[in-house]
Amino acid sequence: MTTVALDTGVGPLLRGWREQRRMSQLELALRADSSARHISFVETGRSRPSEEMVLRLAEHLDVPVRERNALLVMAGYAPRFAETPLQDPAMGAVREAVERLLQGYEPYPALVVDATYTVLAANRGIRVLLDGVPEHLLAPPLNAMRLTLHPEGLAPRILNLPEWRADLLAQMERQIALIRSSRLRALYDEVAAYPAPEPPPVVDPGVTETGVPSLALPLRIMHGGRVLSFLSSIATFNTPMDVTVAELAIETFLPADRETAAHLHALMP
Repeated sequence: MTTVALDTGVGPLLRGWREQRRMSQLELALRADSSARHISFVETGRSRPSEEMVLRLAEHLDVPVRERNALLVMAGYAPRFAETPLQDPAMGAVREAVERLLQGYEPYPALVVDATYTVLAANRGIRVLLDGVPEHLLAPPLNAMRLTLHPEGLAPRILNLPEWRADLLAQMERQIALIRSSRLRALYDEVAAYPAPEPPPVVDPGVTETGVPSLALPLRIMHGGRVLSFLSSIATFNTPMDVTVAELAIETFLPADRETAAHLHALMP
């Protein structure tokens, strides 16, 4: 009876994560200080893994924290990781640290999103870029992907929209494969179906692409009759022990040329 439950439970889930990571049973066994035989028995339901073994395998398979809880439950154990709301008093240190980071990054844009790209916090640099976006797109909950790719959002202002759109959709596809979220899949289907508007004409010949590094894909966007160029980076918390913290991502936009930096400093001296 136990074997039947495991056959439909944690074993197939672990096998799915292992195959997704393109790792053999032997390789996983070596990393987890186990044996390929034991890994095989766990995956087929012939052996019930201990709680610590589930967590060890999940760590070496780089399973997201939320999904580690799911593995534990399927193996018959209680979830190990809490999911504390960001506004909970216990999260005060995290909130303060994030707010200091966002403010310290000004005048350059920066924001914090969750696993489904809901905007949880943003600085004044982001608000500058959102000038003129319709109110219905700015109503809570704000979503970074929707704001960027909606034909009434930032999309009509992005000069390299085809490349930027393709990069964002590929990022979402990787996230869907990682966290298997129905909400994220629905968001992807929505934004992928948006019509792509034509890029705006460049009305400021004084700002060109020559200063934009080719080392990473820049975001080139019109603002106030000027072309602003940014390179984006995403930061996450190291070794998170809470689902909410694990799913926070801080995205910052670094000016890719001196003109962009000067323009933002002029707007927010």
